[in-house]
Amino acid sequence: MSNQIVRVGSVSYINARPLLYGFEQGMMSHEVELVRDYPAAIADKLIKGDIDVGLVPVAIIPKLAYHQVISDFGIACDGEVASVCLFSDQPIEQISGILLDYQSRSSVALLKVLLKEHWKIAPQLIDSAPGYEMDIQGTKAGLVIGDRALELRGKHPYMYDLGQAWKAMTGLPFVFAAWISNRPLPVDFCRKFNDSTSLGLSQLNTVIAENPYPFFNLQEYYTRFIKFRLDTRMHEAIALFLNKLGSSS
Repeated sequence: MSNQIVRVGSVSYINARPLLYGFEQGMMSHEVELVRDYPAAIADKLIKGDIDVGLVPVAIIPKLAYHQVISDFGIACDGEVASVCLFSDQPIEQISGILLDYQSRSSVALLKVLLKEHWKIAPQLIDSAPGYEMDIQGTKAGLVIGDRALELRGKHPYMYDLGQAWKAMTGLPFVFAAWISNRPLPVDFCRKFNDSTSLGLSQLNTVIAENPYPFFNLQEYYTRFIKFRLDTRMHEAIALFLNKLGSSS
């Protein structure tokens, strides 16, 4: 494996830009091939073996024959996340159906846990297709993630932040995605990978300047809402979430 290019998949959302900055500056350019897509597609690629490492939703861990978290960094929150929200024209107790974001796995799984254990409601869950955000109206709500969620803020009377709801229910942070490999990788590779994924976090002002984004203050998003370093409590949260998924399946 050490002499082969490692295929690395990442989400294409604005929240991953700091984690990709090191690779974009040429770090590990002779060792990794970077592929970008939305979370569910990257997850499928990792499960099928089309890539070796992915910044993937933690909900897929049980579907991997082997998994290893190879970086201290990922995409998490400790309370509000801002970009994973349930949008509705009605209060949550009046929602009859929810359009599920087709781009997500962890967020849909998290929503199901919250509906059952936190909000204690059982609306109809509806699979979606591109453009479904336009169908959020009346008593039909929508789960929207990533850049599209940031762009929808303020456009519906009710917005329920899933990171905030999880924190209220468990007292823990939530990890949406981690760098996970589907096979053992050399220790030296993992060390260099960790350095590459952390570079942008020490140069956030540069990352922000290179990614102009009119819909949300990225300084606030990257420092207040998104937590990039995965600490002990976040690994505890991953274990709790996977336990809840296992008990509900």
